[in-house]
Amino acid sequence: MTNGRVWVTGAGGLIGSALVRTAATAGRKNVVGLTRQVLNLTDRAAVQQRFEQERPVLVFHCAALSKTPACTADPALARKLNVEVTTFLAELASDIPLFFLSTDLVFDGKEGNYVETAAVNPLSIYAETKVEAEAGVRKNSRHTIVRTSLNGGTSPTGDRGFNEELRQAWREGKTLRLFTDEFRSPIAAQLTADVLWQLAEAEQPGLYHLAGGRRMSRWEIGTLLAARWPELKPGIEPGSLKDYQGAPRPPDTSLDCRKLEGLLHIKLPGLPQWLEEHPAEVF
Repeated sequence: MTNGRVWVTGAGGLIGSALVRTAATAGRKNVVGLTRQVLNLTDRAAVQQRFEQERPVLVFHCAALSKTPACTADPALARKLNVEVTTFLAELASDIPLFFLSTDLVFDGKEGNYVETAAVNPLSIYAETKVEAEAGVRKNSRHTIVRTSLNGGTSPTGDRGFNEELRQAWREGKTLRLFTDEFRSPIAAQLTADVLWQLAEAEQPGLYHLAGGRRMSRWEIGTLLAARWPELKPGIEPGSLKDYQGAPRPPDTSLDCRKLEGLLHIKLPGLPQWLEEHPAEVF
């Protein structure tokens, strides 16, 4: 498989661009990063023509409408981009491995530390489209679903990672209220990409959770990054979901990644450990 062409959709996003950047280290020399400018994934004829011409041996499908407000504002577009595009790609790639990037938000957050077999219960349009897309991908035993959590790092547009959003807000002089009782499993996109390449090499398709090894509240994440960027004079204050008046938010979508760790014989670090080990990384 290492000599064949690899497609990475969403190459203009955080995880997709990280996959392209880390390809050479993973021993992959023929990687095609597909951005919106390169290929409109909603143009089925164009996608099919390019697929038949290039004949990839592996597809990482990272493209999505991933911002919850955007999905809520236009559910039809969310379904088109997140479900219909995914389903069509999965059909085209019926004879090769396809990796679909899903989310911890498929869970309602009432329990936390979710394993792969836990029941899903999405609370947002975005999460609903991911659950529907998962169902389509799961039909093919060659294909793999990878649920991940908050990813941070450096994206081509500078606004895809949670860390980039925080940094921009602080540059604008904003004080952020961050929940002390909403939990995720944050991870560096570079690590996500490295592990995805390892998972592809393992050739064990299925459903996996891939996230940071430490459950952290939004407040803990903000405090960690504020200490990394003192020059921004970051302003944060603690808040609570109990006082939140907006659309439903799952309180704890932390993920149990032991299935993946056992397969690859690795231990996924928490975000504080990863940042400590990568002091020079732009994050």
